[in-house]
Amino acid sequence: MGNPLDFFKSPIAISALLGWVLAQLIKLPVGYLRTKKWDWALLINAGGMPSSHSALMSAVSTAIGLSQGWDSPIFILALSSTGIVIYDATGVRRQAGFHAERINEILRSFVTEHKIDEPQKMELLEIIGHSPAEAAIGALLGIVIAIVVWLLMV
Repeated sequence: MGNPLDFFKSPIAISALLGWVLAQLIKLPVGYLRTKKWDWALLINAGGMPSSHSALMSAVSTAIGLSQGWDSPIFILALSSTGIVIYDATGVRRQAGFHAERINEILRSFVTEHKIDEPQKMELLEIIGHSPAEAAIGALLGIVIAIVVWLLMV
């Protein structure tokens, strides 16, 4: 059994970690540019620019491709998983966010008509998915991170 610290010697692991962390950190200034307010919740929330899910998975896939070969079964598995994650982020999760927006509008109208109380406790999270651009930028970020990590570590 290997040393747990060997994780930090792996270009694949470092690429994954950096892909996720850097994408989450980039959300802070992007959010500020959009709203002129610092929203620290962006560090842990899903959604936003760039997609950290896409960055993480594309970094892993790229690093595996660089390490194991572009025709290796593990790369094909990683690439397939990346496709599923990005499809889910831009499709299913994005649609769930649109549904949450509409449900929240309905709840607010019920509150306005005094049919229910305290909508804050019932409102759904609206930003849980990604636009295709957010996912594409995240994927590109992950690819670049994996290549840079590979060049620096190998």
